[in-house]
Amino acid sequence: MFLKILLLLLLLPLAANADDASAWQALKDGNAMLLMRHTHAPGNGVATAVILNDCSTQRNLDEQGKREAGDWGERLRRHGITEARVYSSQFCRALETARLLNVGEVEPAPALNSFFLTRERRSAQTEQLKQFITGLEPGLPIVMISHQVNISALTSRFPAAGEALILAFPLTGRPEVLASIRP
Repeated sequence: MFLKILLLLLLLPLAANADDASAWQALKDGNAMLLMRHTHAPGNGVATAVILNDCSTQRNLDEQGKREAGDWGERLRRHGITEARVYSSQFCRALETARLLNVGEVEPAPALNSFFLTRERRSAQTEQLKQFITGLEPGLPIVMISHQVNISALTSRFPAAGEALILAFPLTGRPEVLASIRP
């Protein structure tokens, strides 16, 4: 019995890697998208006086966050994603994460903005995000950078800074998470 349990424990990482490989292939093939929480930005939440086009009013990436974003770009390229459609929250930490991936021009998307201070917008904004994603035309792989509250509202997961989820298309009901990838 002990030997069977040990063998099972040794094989679990192989099964997870196979699942991750399928998820990455689905992303490349346009059957999934990557939704990522911005990389490390010290602090929590959102300041009450955020001005979207003024990074001095926001939490921003530190050196660790910048390295993580660059590493994510390398990871994407290792998985064959050298060019993607990149959408980002308008918050500076998300935009900088998206740019440092270096896999495509970054398009700001208000539906990806944090609603941390306006939690009453949760349902409406989550529906707006689903509609935005559903309205995207087929083409290059899709990478989106957002915030913990948005990703949690959409997926019921609590992602760490720099964590990404590969979500299956189409997004109906609660999205199917094909893989969860840590920074």
